[in-house]
Amino acid sequence: MADSNTAELGKGKRITGGDRSTLADELRKRYDGGESIRSLATSTNRSYGFIHRLLSESGATLRSRGGANRNSKKA
Repeated sequence: MADSNTAELGKGKRITGGDRSTLADELRKRYDGGESIRSLATSTNRSYGFIHRLLSESGATLRSRGGANRNSKKA
């Protein structure tokens, strides 16, 4: 799902200024659309921490972790 702009921002390349804002906006839209931070990290060849930081900087409301809750009692 990565567009050509995301694809050319390879792993390890510093992303600043307009490129960073553009990437943050794109990732925020995809995250708000339901994509996970892990899938965004994989598709952009970036780390989980980088994506998390970028989403936080862009003002995205981060979802809580999914999955089963070990502490919940079954009714």
